Amino acid sequence: MRKLIAAVVSVAALIPAVAIAADAASSTNPPDGGNDQALGLRAAQHKALVRKHRAAAKRRARRRKHEHAGSTASPTMQAIAACESGGNPHAIGGGGTYRGKYQFDQSTWASVGGTGDPAAAPVAEQDRRAAMLYARVGRSAWPVCGQ
Repeated sequence: MRKLIAAVVSVAALIPAVAIAADAASSTNPPDGGNDQALGLRAAQHKALVRKHRAAAKRRARRRKHEHAGSTASPTMQAIAACESGGNPHAIGGGGTYRGKYQFDQSTWASVGGTGDPAAAPVAEQDRRAAMLYARVGRSAWPVCGQ
């Protein structure tokens, strides 16, 4: 019983000391816990990230505008391209099988006189080759987007 009383008394004696130490520590720290500097750093990092994303979006928009500027596609072909690749002449789909604005596979691209990678061909050439394919087989060359 003596040990229990001694333990309670010693803990009771420590409580004010801990409270005083905590009070002293809080009086030396700023009221916000010193987070002003960390918050300022995070805000600056966030602003830099926003600027970076905005600049990248502007670059993408300029690139899209430039890429589509050479397009000679009819409204029908533009609709097919929009469905197939979102109109992106560099699109690659189907695990790399379908390439370019109209998602040509290599054999179809070659059948209309294309050489090399359809996704690397200029927009006007992709439009021309797709128009040739459309004239030859119609919308059936694009079973989903041609309907």
